[in-house]
Amino acid sequence: MLSPGKPFPLGATPTQQGVNFAIAAPTAVSVELCIFDSTGKSEQQRLQLQSFTDGVWHGHLPSASPGLVYGYRVHGPWSPKEGLRFNPNKLLLDPYAREILGTYDGSDLHLGHVPANPAAQDPRDNASTALKARVAPTQEHPPTPGHARIPSSERILYELHPKGQTRRHPAIPAPLRGTYAGLAEPAALDHLQRLGITTLSLMPVQHRADEQRLLHMGLSNYWGYTTIGWFAPESRYWSGRPGTSPASEFRAMADAIHARGMELVIDVVYNHSAETDELGPTLSMRGIDNALYYHLRPDDRALYENWTGTGNCLNLGEPRVLQLVMDSLRFWACEMGVDGFRFDLAPVLARDAQRGFDPRAPFFAAIAQDPVLSRTLLIAEPWDIGPGGYRLGDFPPGWLEWNDRYRDTQRGFWLRQAHDDKADIGDFAHRFTASSTQFAHRGRAPTASVNFVTAHDGFTLGDLVSYNERHNLANGEDNRDGHGHNMSNNCGVEGPSDDPAVRALRHRLQRALLATLLLSQGTPMLLAGDELGHTQQGNNNAYCQDNETAWLAWVGASEPDSDAAQLSAFVARLTALRREAPALRSNRWWPADASQTQDRAAPGIRWLRPDGEPMAPADWHAGTALAILFTEAAATTTGHHNGKNDGKNDGKNDGNDSNSAGAWLVMVNAGPQTVSFRLPAGAWRSCLASDPALDAAEGAQPLGNDPVQVPFSSLRIART
Repeated sequence: MLSPGKPFPLGATPTQQGVNFAIAAPTAVSVELCIFDSTGKSEQQRLQLQSFTDGVWHGHLPSASPGLVYGYRVHGPWSPKEGLRFNPNKLLLDPYAREILGTYDGSDLHLGHVPANPAAQDPRDNASTALKARVAPTQEHPPTPGHARIPSSERILYELHPKGQTRRHPAIPAPLRGTYAGLAEPAALDHLQRLGITTLSLMPVQHRADEQRLLHMGLSNYWGYTTIGWFAPESRYWSGRPGTSPASEFRAMADAIHARGMELVIDVVYNHSAETDELGPTLSMRGIDNALYYHLRPDDRALYENWTGTGNCLNLGEPRVLQLVMDSLRFWACEMGVDGFRFDLAPVLARDAQRGFDPRAPFFAAIAQDPVLSRTLLIAEPWDIGPGGYRLGDFPPGWLEWNDRYRDTQRGFWLRQAHDDKADIGDFAHRFTASSTQFAHRGRAPTASVNFVTAHDGFTLGDLVSYNERHNLANGEDNRDGHGHNMSNNCGVEGPSDDPAVRALRHRLQRALLATLLLSQGTPMLLAGDELGHTQQGNNNAYCQDNETAWLAWVGASEPDSDAAQLSAFVARLTALRREAPALRSNRWWPADASQTQDRAAPGIRWLRPDGEPMAPADWHAGTALAILFTEAAATTTGHHNGKNDGKNDGKNDGNDSNSAGAWLVMVNAGPQTVSFRLPAGAWRSCLASDPALDAAEGAQPLGNDPVQVPFSSLRIART
């Protein structure tokens, strides 16, 4: 019944005569294609793939068409100590599945081994409840591939969850809340545009299988970092509307985002799979060709390398595994309209078992030469837990990297001045101007630094100023999970407070951190809900909280006098100010510091003490206040950087804004008392103050020649 077909492309590909099936399993002895009814419950037919070409089993089924439900049974030796885990009793999901039927239920029926004896092959058949693929139709008119759309100096990232963003949004139609369609609704996108967001960074949207442990507790991996289907949009975020599919609804969401002039980035997990460690389920690649797809321990091939902390690591050193990743990325860019990717635990993708992380790994070379992927936005989470796994600044030119040192420095500067882990003025200035020590090499731009204060992993901004300790009991791990050292400040009360003084201090600190983030050079990233004061009640690891703990509440967001509305409006003012000030978002490193020159009008960046005098070397390690003077005429000049601030340069400049003259002054005071700042010569006027009372009273008024007061734990911006 099967004709030979072709060994390419991998996966199930509709043709004019039927469907071609191809699966890479070079070590397998034989492969059976299993056909199911439309519900996936009843196995109707098993067909042997007779053709085997270059490690690929393939065949063409003339009678097949889109909508067909299928899976594979792969035969071969069972010898875990040799890395071989073939078990034809387990139905396996095609790694190239475009649509996935069913949900992994955590049953031990899906284990390839006997539950009580990991060395023995399990004889039970799991076909009735196993994940299955559905043949997807071929697009008649493929859309224009996604690509980076926003100039790098103008980009503002916003990390959000595809469900949590709208699940409780009152202006979204109830059937669409928490779905791709809900995120495409005008009410959702209007809010992001008002904030000044340019780029949506969605947490994982590829099909996932939740951990057995969570399922047994009635929880799920809400964040989604347990991928099992790299080509299939997660169906749990699909509205189920007639005439749509998860893929079509996702693509419509991408189109709606593009229609607003915004970019779409998705978080992708190619470092590990949902099959976890040697005791985990056999759902797909483990049973297809375990030793091909995974890094196995050289001392015991029954075990997996665990540089991810999740039990296994995909081996992109194998050409077929690298092909899987590249094919998946091209699918999301070319067919789903994705403009960029944030790579979870990215060093794993460039690891070699012997040499460790390699900045010239095949993965980087493959992307660099690809005519589509090389034009997308590429963002690395630049660490894993393996040896030498912290790689901040080590990714190739063209890549952006999450900068956790920026996060820790800003927390230490604004929240920890009374503690041993405080950050000094020099640290603050170094991170404020794009961390040149890490990024000013190999032609990389300041925008390579993705600056953030909060992200999905850790406290929200509201919780950062409300909790000193994590409160993660709901995760079922006895409060052991999540970061133990958060560099937070509860402002005197752990958790919610009705004390006006406590609430005012928390509001002040949030505004100071937001202002710092959005005025810093580099690429800023906001965490969804921080503009609303979202709280997770102190849970700093809400990965399994698919409930109101993690869903944005939107309480008071539409009421002008509410805290949420006022904080959102403040963020919108900051992003508008960033757009108005080329010097604050420039994309080239500043020339040498001009603080010591006599010509105060000369273009450049100058670091000043509150008394108006240039910062001296000793000043970088004392005090909590400084002024940063930017002169925009410097946009026509490029020059040299000088690493960490020590009284010399650490900034950047954007040569695209040479027609904007003027100067900007950022006055920073992280201390407990008001500080007087002497203004440089010029006709200065106030732009913004993070101190709420001063900001509301002042407006854009001229500042005159008298010293300017900057209240405690706040900053103030002026311009000529």
